[in-house]
Formats: sequence, structure tokens, C-alpha cells
Amino acid sequence: MATKHYLFAILILLPSFAPLNVSAVSPQCGTPKTECHNKAEALKMKIIAIAAILVMSMLGVCLPLFSRSVPALQPDKNLFVVVKAFASGVILATGYMHVLPDSFDDLTSECLPERPWRKFPFATFVAMLSAVVCMMVDSFSMSRYRKSFLRATGDGDAENNAKNGCAESGHGHEMKIEEGINDKDSQLMRNRVVAKVLETGIVVHSVVIGLSMGSSENPCTIRPLIAAICFHQLFEGMGLGGCILQAEFGSKINAIMVFFFSCTTPFGIALGIALSNIYSDNSPKSLIVEGVLNACSAGLLNYMALVDLLAADFMGPKLQANMKLQIWSYIAVLLGAGGMSVMAIWA
Repeated sequence: MATKHYLFAILILLPSFAPLNVSAVSPQCGTPKTECHNKAEALKMKIIAIAAILVMSMLGVCLPLFSRSVPALQPDKNLFVVVKAFASGVILATGYMHVLPDSFDDLTSECLPERPWRKFPFATFVAMLSAVVCMMVDSFSMSRYRKSFLRATGDGDAENNAKNGCAESGHGHEMKIEEGINDKDSQLMRNRVVAKVLETGIVVHSVVIGLSMGSSENPCTIRPLIAAICFHQLFEGMGLGGCILQAEFGSKINAIMVFFFSCTTPFGIALGIALSNIYSDNSPKSLIVEGVLNACSAGLLNYMALVDLLAADFMGPKLQANMKLQIWSYIAVLLGAGGMSVMAIWA
């Protein structure tokens, strides 16, 4: 099921890879030739970027998964809460400071017609719709799980009661089921929904980032991007890895999620290299597709960071009962968001 989500996220990018109608693109909207334009040097830098980003992505997402062997980093420990708060701040800043501004730049570009693209804030509109859809997926998933849990538990108890010849109050029986749902099972289901939806948004954004770098022939732009994206993938991977750890998936699902997170940006770079002759960052078609996808990803990341990660933890019993831990967690959030915001200068 998880594989289908990630394949779908990549396949929806394919319309932007079709050969472009060059006559429809104005000359000033083509790929600009700068003093730093060097195709051979850029190719070397992009190959280095593929290897470096792959390693840093795998390191970031795997670190939390291997933290089970470290007692202080168990999900129920205070240090894990602080580290997760830091990673959540990184994800929050990724949505607001990296993805959403990219969407604004794409959808308000001079290469697009003034009407409707610069007359209506499509970036924030699509991000808003994406956040609402994310909430719907979150809500419907939990509702479906609740109904299946009630049905399965109710049927099992009914059969046992019939065999034993005893009756139980329906209201009291339902209260017991509700208590069971509100505890470990409900939280586990929510963690799994959060991990899957969060990775889907990250995968979409990662392919767009990689595609843009792969199609560039400017080493002066690529060089700082490599360092910035490596740090970006490291900390974003830590946030996602923490969510995967709490979701308690099996080893197969863990491996699939690690693979897709680690490989999507390098895949996007390789795809950009292969399509560099027909793909232009500044063509109207590419700008619209990238802008809309970035806006969708921004809405999803912002919702997940604020609602499912930060609000769920800060309003939860553990932080509410420990003011000192709550203060340290807020500091961690600000450090994570602040560090990722500074990286917006380069990427």
C-alpha cells in the first residue's frame, strides 16, 4: 500500500517531462546562459550531488530507526521528545521557508500569462486545499479504523457472551471499546497515517528539487545547493525517521519508506540530467506543474508539522505534565525551524 502512494506521487510529475512546444515559449523564458554556464563541469557536480545526497538521506532517516538500541533515545524518553521537536521544526520550516516560496516563484513567473496566474494567489490557494485534503485523509483513516475496530471487537464479545449465556450492557460494552480505542491502538494507527502522508509530501517535493538541479547547467548554482540539500535531507530524514519509528511498521515497510525517501532526490537529479535537452525550468508548462506540486507539498507539510507532530505532542499528557521538558522542546522547535530557515538563503 505504501509503495502505491509513492509511485503515484512520482507518476503525477510525468506531464512536465513531455517535450515542450518551443515556439510557445518566449525567448526570455528559456534557460539563461550565464558566465558560469559549463555543461561538463555541471555534470560532474550533479554526479557528486547524487552520491552525497543519497548518503545523507539514508543517514538521516536511518538514525532514529537504529536509536532503539540506545536507551536514552527510546520513544518514551525525554530526549526523544526533544529530538523529535527539533525535527518537527525542520519540517515546518521546510514547508513555509522552502517549498511555499518556490511555489510562489513558479506560479507568479513572468513567463506565465498575467491572467490568471498573477491575478490570483494560486500558491496559497492550492496549499490551503492540500491541507484540507490532508485533514480529510487523516480523519477518514481514523474513522475507518475506529469502525473496523468496533465491529471486530463487538462481534467477538457477542459470540463469547452467547456461548457463556451472559448478557452485558451495550453502553458499558461500548465504553470499554472506546477506552481501548483511545489508548495504544488509536495512537499507533494515527502514527502510521502520519508517517505515510508525511513521506508522500516529502517525496513529491524531493523529486521537484532533484529535477531542477538535474536540468541546471550552472556549476555556481549547483555547488552551494549540494551542501544545503544534504543538510536539508539529513534533518528532514530525522523527522521522518522518528515518525516511522513511532509507527512501528514491519521491516519490509520500513525498508520501502527508507528507500523512497533516500532515492527520490537522486532520482530527480538523474531524471533532470536525462531530460536536460527537452526540459526547461522556465517553460510555462514546467512552471505550472512544479508550482502546483510545490504548493500541494507545502500545504501537506505545514499541516502535518503543526497538527500531527507539534500540536499532538505539545498538547499531549507528557509535555503538559512537565513544564521543563515543554520549554526545552520549544527551544528545539525554534532551533530546528531557525536552522532550516537560514538554509533558505542557499536552497
